Amino acid sequence: MNLVNKKVTHKRFGTGNIVGHNDSIIEIHFGEEHKKFIFPDVFGNHLKLHDKKAASSLEKVILEQEMERKKIEWQKKKEKELRLKEQQLRMEHEKLMKNHKLHPQSQMVFWCDGEERDTALTEWKVFSGEIKSGNNKGKPNKPIRLHQNSAVLLTEVQPKTPEKERRILGVYMVKEEFIGKICEDGIIPAHSLFKIKLTEEEADQMPFWKYYVNEKFPEKTTWNTGKYRYFDNLWMAQIIADIIELKKDTTEQELAERFLRHFCKMNRIKEQEITEPNGVLMRAQ
Repeated sequence: MNLVNKKVTHKRFGTGNIVGHNDSIIEIHFGEEHKKFIFPDVFGNHLKLHDKKAASSLEKVILEQEMERKKIEWQKKKEKELRLKEQQLRMEHEKLMKNHKLHPQSQMVFWCDGEERDTALTEWKVFSGEIKSGNNKGKPNKPIRLHQNSAVLLTEVQPKTPEKERRILGVYMVKEEFIGKICEDGIIPAHSLFKIKLTEEEADQMPFWKYYVNEKFPEKTTWNTGKYRYFDNLWMAQIIADIIELKKDTTEQELAERFLRHFCKMNRIKEQEITEPNGVLMRAQ
C-alpha cells in the first residue's frame, strides 16, 4: 500500500507527513524534523494515520504480519522442541550403545509369508509383528535383542511342505546404529551395505535346520507360531561362511566376505574359530 503524503500524528513529534516507506522503514517530516521509524511497528501505540480508509487497510496489513510473526514463533518453538527431543533420543541412544552387553543370541531368523518374501528382499526390511495379548495388545513387538551386531535371516517354507525343508532366502545386517529396545514401530531395516539375496538354486542349498536347533525340542524341526526367533551368533556366522562358498566366482563373493568380516568383528568372533554347522539336520545324519 502507498502511504506517501498521508498525514499522521505522533505522540511525541506531533503532526507530520509521510514522505517515503518500504517494507521495514517509514520516513516522516515533522515541520523541520525528518524522522525514520520501523514500519509498520510504529503504528498503533505511537503513530496514527488521519486517513481512515488508509488506517483500516494498514490495520489489516499489521494484523496479517502479526499472524505471520506468531506463526514463525510457533514454528521456531516446535523446531526447538524437536531439537530437544532429538538431543534426548541421541543421548539415550549413545547411552544404550555405550552400555550394550553382547547377547550370545542376538540374531534373528524371520519367517517370510507370501508377499513378505518379495518385500523383504526388495525393500530390505521386515515387521516384527504385533503383540497378541495383554495391555499392549495390538502394539508392535519390540525386537529387544537386536543391536548393531545383529543380522536378520530371511527364510521360507512352502505351503504343505515339511518344516524341515525351510530354506534361507537372504540375510542382512540391521541398519547402522539400530537398537531394538527403542524400536517403536517394529520395522527392522537393513544396513546400507551388508545385505545378500540368494538365488532360487542357492536357497535350495541352504536348509535352515542345518544350522538351527530348537532348545525346547532339540531333536525336532519345530517352529510352531510366531514370525521370528532369536538364535545364536555363531550359527549366523556359520550361515554367512557357507553363503561365501555359494557365492564363489560371482560378483557377490567379495560382498559376502566383507559381510562376514564385519559380522565377526561386531560379534567378537574369530573367523578361524567358526565351527561346522551342527543343526538338527546334521545331527540326524
